Amino acid sequence: MSGQHDHSHATVTEENFKKLSLALLLTTTFLVIEVIAGFMTQSLALLSDAAHMLTDAVALAIALLAIKIGKLPADNKRTFGYQRFEILAALFNAGMLFVVAIYILYEAYQRFSQPPEIQSIGMMLVATAGLIVNLISMRILFSSAENNLNMKGAYLEVLSDALGSVGVIVAAIVIYFTGWMWVDSVVAVVIGFWILPRTWVLVKQSVHILLEGVPEEIDIEKLRHDLLQLQHVEGIHQLKVWAISSKNIHLTAHLYAPQADRNALYHAATELLAHEHGISEVTLQLEDQVCISEHQHKDAHDHKDHTH
Repeated sequence: MSGQHDHSHATVTEENFKKLSLALLLTTTFLVIEVIAGFMTQSLALLSDAAHMLTDAVALAIALLAIKIGKLPADNKRTFGYQRFEILAALFNAGMLFVVAIYILYEAYQRFSQPPEIQSIGMMLVATAGLIVNLISMRILFSSAENNLNMKGAYLEVLSDALGSVGVIVAAIVIYFTGWMWVDSVVAVVIGFWILPRTWVLVKQSVHILLEGVPEEIDIEKLRHDLLQLQHVEGIHQLKVWAISSKNIHLTAHLYAPQADRNALYHAATELLAHEHGISEVTLQLEDQVCISEHQHKDAHDHKDHTH
């Protein structure tokens, strides 16, 4: 069973690696074109889209690195291996997005007083090509973005970049027909404000995992209740649930069950946790007597629950 799981996990990781490699190749190729075009057309919106595309490329590169490093085996210094590098990569990615967004807003503010002459047709052609590249990358990454924070970060990057390209196309059309050069800066600001909330979500998710927070999909109260419903379980303490990476969830708990058949209880508890709560990495301590410190901990917990 375990071997099959490891094999399927390795297959998924390899598939993600190929997807990210293709998306990175597309993004980097177009990034160079967009930077050159941004300077030639004098468009800040195009340059801001290029800056965002740069963070795309770096984010994809980091995500690739996270997969490579995450596959390194555990050793005596890192018994969990390097799986958490995925979360560090997502956090670094978010930080970089934030810096780019602030830069775009500052540059737009500078330009509002003196908008430069912008070549709208070149701007529109490049932005349209950029949108096509982003849509292809999104199609490649979409299926893996649901169940992997690293892939989700990369997907959100490309998605927000695609919307940026749409904004640039709209700005180019408006400038072409009206000659309102300031529209370019407005779109650049909109792109900046579009990036910021998504950055915050990624930071929040990453920091939650790094702080050993209970994963969002786990209902800890229901989990505690379910364990207490197991036959002969009279108490539970030292219950801890955390995630190493976006999908690798661990649980430890002490179950006070003086009358229980230990093997039967252990089997029932692990089955319950795997099937009802999706947690397979489990460490359970089954006790037939409670030591004083743990008893106090339990009393304090029960008291807290009672007062709550």
